[in-house]
Amino acid sequence: MECHGVGLHSGAPVRLRLLPASTGEGIVFRRTDLDDFEIEATGRNVAKVSYATSLMKKGVLISTTEHLLSALIGMGVDNAIIEIDNLELPILDGSAQPFVDMIVNAGLRKQRRKRSYIRIVKPIELREGDKFIAVYPYDGYSVSYAINFPHPSIGRERFEVELSNGNFLREIAPARTFGFLRDRDAMLNMGLIRGASEENAIVLTDDGIKNGPLRYPDEFVRHKVLDLIGDLALLGRRLLGRIVADRAGHAMHTALVTRILRDQSFWEESTLNDELPDMPDFSGAHPVADQL
Repeated sequence: MECHGVGLHSGAPVRLRLLPASTGEGIVFRRTDLDDFEIEATGRNVAKVSYATSLMKKGVLISTTEHLLSALIGMGVDNAIIEIDNLELPILDGSAQPFVDMIVNAGLRKQRRKRSYIRIVKPIELREGDKFIAVYPYDGYSVSYAINFPHPSIGRERFEVELSNGNFLREIAPARTFGFLRDRDAMLNMGLIRGASEENAIVLTDDGIKNGPLRYPDEFVRHKVLDLIGDLALLGRRLLGRIVADRAGHAMHTALVTRILRDQSFWEESTLNDELPDMPDFSGAHPVADQL
């Protein structure tokens, strides 16, 4: 399956194709405009993470990966190749829903061997001022996230979700990214949000929402959960643990990934006798592969 769009920050046109991959290959990005150069979606390739999460390998950049990675995790996809012909993934509608739709249309195939998990066995907590993120031992995968923006349409929001039984599809995937109109000129001067529009982001004025209605009353915090799930995909394996975050953001998300991968005393490799209910696998050849 494929889609076309523009990058949120670069504004550059981009074509993306989603292809099946062999069991154990993981999630791999392929720059078709640079001789099919491949960058694995793992923590060791994390680059810039200020306003989006980017990957870099040998000087080759792939930017704004979090929405697609979130969709892949939410849909139980362990192995896939993502081809793009520019440096930034398309923003589409600002959520993970279009990517979920691509995966659904392509179909999923269960891999032949059991999935390997990173099971957290000891807590890890990171703090930076009033920002906080932690992971605790847990038999499933759950996220609790809080945000606090001094804006009449947001304020303090908290959302907690168990990533099972289709909850990602119902509760997280449609939540869109958002931005403040007052920040527009400053961000453009920084070379950011050149592809942003009212079609791909919730735009907030000083006293309200310019392009409502919201998809959820608390869509803002749900999108932060979406980003977190995508960033934690860079662990390279699915997580068994409980994440608690407060005003964390991409930099802290990826710092947690680095902390987990750096010290294996905090986790163990594990398989499950019964896979989590909403996590089928997409790997190997697929009957519709020629259409992807």
